[in-house]
Amino acid sequence: MDAARLIDYFKKFDGAAVAFSGGVDSSVVAAAAYRALHDRALAVTVASELVPESDILAASEIARTIGIKHHIARVEALGNEAVAKNPPDRCYHCKSDDFGAIRKAASGYGISDIFDGTNHDDASAYRPGLKALSEMGIRSPLRELKINKAGVRKIAAELGLPNSERPSSPCLASRFPYGTRITKEAIARVAAAEEFLRAMGFKVLRVRDHGGIARIEVEKDALPAILEAGEKIVAKLRSLGYNYVVLDLEGFRSGSMDINLGKQP
Repeated sequence: MDAARLIDYFKKFDGAAVAFSGGVDSSVVAAAAYRALHDRALAVTVASELVPESDILAASEIARTIGIKHHIARVEALGNEAVAKNPPDRCYHCKSDDFGAIRKAASGYGISDIFDGTNHDDASAYRPGLKALSEMGIRSPLRELKINKAGVRKIAAELGLPNSERPSSPCLASRFPYGTRITKEAIARVAAAEEFLRAMGFKVLRVRDHGGIARIEVEKDALPAILEAGEKIVAKLRSLGYNYVVLDLEGFRSGSMDINLGKQP
């Protein structure tokens, strides 16, 4: 059983601080750490302008459900020019800052070993942040145990976690083309647009920000519903500052901003 293997993984450590977004991957890792180590396990959530406040609140609720101690570390992500300028390796710089804050928080609890929720499938995607984790000595138990996303969701269900089917929710910086400067105003606009669409019932989605153009990605079976509500959606997104609102006919796909990486000079 993968759940038992994951719990056993943590038993050799004196303590564990888990980078905790409240998503299913980090929740499974935090739950396993807690079951193995109890009060020597800690979940650390990084709160920055790149993370919707609703995600921070959800993480707090999931941590309470698990029973693990929870610490929120505040980071000024856009204060780092290497993040704000949004180069293709933005995630490397962002993760370096985030895990620096996590390590500092963990140290305050007397914990030296840091873990994250990278799973086995993540190794095949473009993830420059993984380099930062490697350099900083961060452990990724799901990856080490070769547990993929489907396995993670199965473990979450076995452990009774309420977010076993929660869609992935990467930071809001991923909504912008590389090389486009990220500002607090632009982040707020994207967050408001996605919150509006989720309130309408669209759960798996992205609003990609191309300056004055909002490119909406939803699952293909949700395309008719988006079109049906098009007038209402256009009115809302224009009120947020978009000049044009377009629907991506390819539908939702994770990492769609990476499509031109190989073509960059």
